[in-house]
Amino acid sequence: MCGIVGFHGPDNVVADMIIGLTALQHRGQDAAGIATFDGTAFHLCKGQGLVNDVFKPKHVKKLKGHTGIGHVRYTTQGANDSDLAQPFTTSYPFGLAMVHNGNVINFRDVAKRLHEKYHVLPKTTNDLELIMYTFASELRVKNLDNLSVVDIFDAVETTQELVKGAYSTITLIAGHGLLAFTDPLGIRPLVLGRRDTPNGPVWAFASESTCFDFLGFEFVKNVGPGQAIFIDNKFEAHFKNPYSTPKKFCAFEQIYFAREDSVIHGRLVARERVRLGKRLARKVADAGLKPDMVIDVPSSGYFAASGLAEAIGVPYRRALVKNNHMGRSFIVPTQAGREDVVKKKLNPIREFVAGKKVAVVDDSIVRGTTSRRIVRLLREAGATEVYFISSAPPIVSPCIYGIDMAMSTELIAANYTEDEICRHIEADRVIYQDLEDLEELFSEEKGHGGSCFACFSGKYPTGDVTHYLRHIQEERASHRTNKKDKKSVSAKAPAPTEH
Repeated sequence: MCGIVGFHGPDNVVADMIIGLTALQHRGQDAAGIATFDGTAFHLCKGQGLVNDVFKPKHVKKLKGHTGIGHVRYTTQGANDSDLAQPFTTSYPFGLAMVHNGNVINFRDVAKRLHEKYHVLPKTTNDLELIMYTFASELRVKNLDNLSVVDIFDAVETTQELVKGAYSTITLIAGHGLLAFTDPLGIRPLVLGRRDTPNGPVWAFASESTCFDFLGFEFVKNVGPGQAIFIDNKFEAHFKNPYSTPKKFCAFEQIYFAREDSVIHGRLVARERVRLGKRLARKVADAGLKPDMVIDVPSSGYFAASGLAEAIGVPYRRALVKNNHMGRSFIVPTQAGREDVVKKKLNPIREFVAGKKVAVVDDSIVRGTTSRRIVRLLREAGATEVYFISSAPPIVSPCIYGIDMAMSTELIAANYTEDEICRHIEADRVIYQDLEDLEELFSEEKGHGGSCFACFSGKYPTGDVTHYLRHIQEERASHRTNKKDKKSVSAKAPAPTEH
């Protein structure tokens, strides 16, 4: 899971890009990058760290251009290596720069095809190269001296047919304009916005609508499942209609990843999380629990906790204080790192919880070790009973679409009963959201338009993924065992080349 932006307008765009990426910092803290095009050449700056760490005034001066794309990275596989930071650029068949959010599941098949048919191999382990070179290879067969919008959309369509998985991409096509497209199911988010200026319109793509709030852009639309949108050099927008397949937007975006102030497919994230909390009230009552207060695990648990407290009629308190200078623990790439972040990030207010029965609401329980640390913090602060409540259902299957939900062997709900989980995290009771309630809340009939629940149900919207899942599990096991940042696709052939 990452954050991406793209801007195309009559004036330099770098200032908007930095603000936009900062608004998406919650989606990735490992690395950041920007590529701009000034009409003649690309200008690229990327590196490890937060947006404000990577882009210094000297870099901003060099990032000239009226078109640009940017990225904040959250590592799902491989090392946190600056070589894997996006954007990526290529001169094949002419200047392209690309960013993406998501994951390619048939990476071996795509890499094999690129090598055998075009003699092209990725230079890194980043899935983005597979998308970029597939798209570039399809452009190569077009009339590059007179490249049309139809040609571009044809290349997109073939890329979508060949590359399986979940992805939203933004591509800067040198001398032509800015292109965005998504996978045929629309699993990953992307929105289009516009701001009118005296010199003409500025168009923008972003992972979340909150970017537009900061920058004064008008929200235009969500990029639909499989839709492609191209903004040409006259700042005219061209649309390729979405696929007719049902949208399968990632439900975990609403539960955890997206900012609370973002609007996703017409729904305010904060309001959806309140609704999730209210749905938990029945399960709390059925369990016979009577907490003295409801608290949240900051900050993604806040709205669900407030909804639960309102529904069961007990006070809500913010009893865990967050150190805002620490990152989000879920997207830290190692378990030891996640536990260290929790220890340093959260501090209980002893006067609130001492002598109380506390219901603590978190967005989910993935591995269970950070949940146990939170329970211990509350007990050390004097809580007499701790009920750990997850606004998400049990996570029983790994996500293969770009969220690092570990291997199946590491998912606590895939291997243990609810009672065993309760004992493991040392809580007095564990309550999960029912999958049926989640599906009903996010159902198409409710206006949500369809969601992916694969991590909760094991039913992957891209069909039978047994073959791909095994490959992904092998790659993750290899990374964690050998500490090497290599995908097996890169070991199949000689050094990467371009032709």
